[in-house]
Amino acid sequence: MANDKLDFDKNEDSNQLAVSRLKQKLEAIYEGGGAKRIEKQKAKGKLTARERIDALLDPNSPQFEIGAFAAYEMYEDEGGAPAAGVVVMMGYIHQRSVIVVANDPTVKAGAWFPMTGKKNLRAQEIAMENQIPIIYLVDSAGVYLPMQDEIFPDKEHFGRIFRNNARMSSMGIPQIAAVMGSCVAGGAYLPIMSDESLIVEGTGSIFLAGPYLVKAAIGEDVDQETLGGATTQTEISGIADYKMPDDHSCLQKIRELILKTGMESGAGLLREESRPPKKDPSAVYGIVPEDRGKPYDMMELLRSIVDDSKLILYKEKYGQTIICAYANIDGWSVGIVANQREVVRTRKGEMQFGGVIYSDSADKAARFIMLCNQKKLPLIFFHDVTGFMVGTRSEHGGIIKDGAKMVNAVANSMVPKFSVVVGNSYGAGNYAMCGKAYDPRLIVAWPSAKIAVMGGAQAAQVLTQIQTSSMKRKGESPDQEEELKLFETIRDRYEGQTTPYYAAARLWVDAIIDPVETRQVLSQGIEAANHAPIERFNVGVLQV
Repeated sequence: MANDKLDFDKNEDSNQLAVSRLKQKLEAIYEGGGAKRIEKQKAKGKLTARERIDALLDPNSPQFEIGAFAAYEMYEDEGGAPAAGVVVMMGYIHQRSVIVVANDPTVKAGAWFPMTGKKNLRAQEIAMENQIPIIYLVDSAGVYLPMQDEIFPDKEHFGRIFRNNARMSSMGIPQIAAVMGSCVAGGAYLPIMSDESLIVEGTGSIFLAGPYLVKAAIGEDVDQETLGGATTQTEISGIADYKMPDDHSCLQKIRELILKTGMESGAGLLREESRPPKKDPSAVYGIVPEDRGKPYDMMELLRSIVDDSKLILYKEKYGQTIICAYANIDGWSVGIVANQREVVRTRKGEMQFGGVIYSDSADKAARFIMLCNQKKLPLIFFHDVTGFMVGTRSEHGGIIKDGAKMVNAVANSMVPKFSVVVGNSYGAGNYAMCGKAYDPRLIVAWPSAKIAVMGGAQAAQVLTQIQTSSMKRKGESPDQEEELKLFETIRDRYEGQTTPYYAAARLWVDAIIDPVETRQVLSQGIEAANHAPIERFNVGVLQV
């Protein structure tokens, strides 16, 4: 018991320190382009992007930021782009789920970097999947020209945003755009392709080409306000629908417009009375070990998240390296699929290593996923997986077939899916546990997460062997010291690419969260998902 308490305390210290580092990094990101640029914004009578969002959303209501770490430690040669120069927030207006996209003009005048485009597309994807209103608070100088080749022409680039505007309109998903600053060039199409648009007098402007470009192109001298200011675009061109005197009145008008918008019938997800976990939610800090190779009981972690700490276990003693369970999260009935990190022994006396998916656990999970689709229960995946079991015995037993069965069930699942990356999320295990490629409505990571094809040491061993073999074929013969140095160099580089921050910078996950926030984030995500009807799962439940 003393050792258990010591391990718990060590884990708790390590995880709380990781959360503290997370919050420090977020505080720096929230500063955007810095204090001087924020002062310039306010001198123009404008609110910052985050102030605009706070004024728009219901006070004292939950908010969940998407992609705060987008572009983290990227574009350093360009001076950096905190949050990719755009703030995306899921929240509530008049208690209705919405998603808000607000350009941050303190970051390179709100210019669009490649990750800015990817982040905007993710916001639109969330709105489309959940059929919730999306609101654009526009204040941007347009594409960041030095990187135009990485943002302009491809399928998942800038133009896809306007395609999505058109698609959402046809789907009946409300879109409101408020031009609260610059809105130029191709970006000018976004507010006009939205259902309704507002423009702020004195600061908002919309045009395909600004005064300098007009002068260069056709020799015409014109000032910005005459060319595309609020009066021009509401009284002459009729492009914008509402002229507003300032930021605050503009944001209040958006709230009024949302109030005058009907709602879809929804998914009909089951929700009961919410009950807090009996197990202290902060206990998660002491459960997950800093050493990602150490086992721990995932069941204890789940009990600190679900209502009443109650789990109804499906096939409890079969395929024990995956936990499948029914539970409630903030009242919402859900199905949980989680990797069990404890080493378990089967009834045949065989040892199964924690975090590995075996044939029996894949088979069990596939059937459980089908059952949740029959019951219309959202699926929550908790990742701590090193991959599928390898070796002669597993290959002869058909591990690829059973793994494909689970991947197929995840891919074809029609109920809302959510992923929480607790620890490792390696290789095909990431796919089977509903990684980003498998359309989770939200995917979040804890500071303890690692996402990669395989672990750093394992990958470094493989790559070192390949490189030393290549050197030997060329007649070179590295000594042990050289091999060790090569191994450490490769391992360190690889480990840097497995961190949650590296993943979040590239939007492989939507956010890195404090573990104690998991319950609230999942509840908010499920509530948003409940707006969109669910298509029928056309496979049924098979005894696979």
